[in-house]
Amino acid sequence: MAGSKKTNDKTAKAGDKGTKSKGGSSSKEDKSADASGGGKLKPATSINVRHILCEKHSKKEEALTKLRDGAKFDDIAREFSEDKARQGGSLGWKIRGALDAAFEKAAYDLEPSTTGNPKYVEVKTGHGYHIIMVEGRK
Repeated sequence: MAGSKKTNDKTAKAGDKGTKSKGGSSSKEDKSADASGGGKLKPATSINVRHILCEKHSKKEEALTKLRDGAKFDDIAREFSEDKARQGGSLGWKIRGALDAAFEKAAYDLEPSTTGNPKYVEVKTGHGYHIIMVEGRK
């Protein structure tokens, strides 16, 4: 993909929550901060989002295990997701207010990543258990 940097893929493994140190203002800056403007995500009005939706917690955990083992997000979405987003879990570009509130908050707080090395978050909504990744922000 255009603009992707390999160095960003290695700074945070999928599921890592503590990749940035307190404040992020030390001389040893996180390389992933380059893409996100100094450690904090810039406000976005829309995001390109993918998800995996599972009704059962056990199925979500099985999907997470495969993601942690290095499987591609879109492949796992096709195999495990129980919704209509069959194109690798892609929901496309969504503007603020178009998604479930809990889903939206989690998604907008997430930095963009690739399906090959996703940075994802889990959230439970009235629809079930979601594993969310964001591919782009604008």
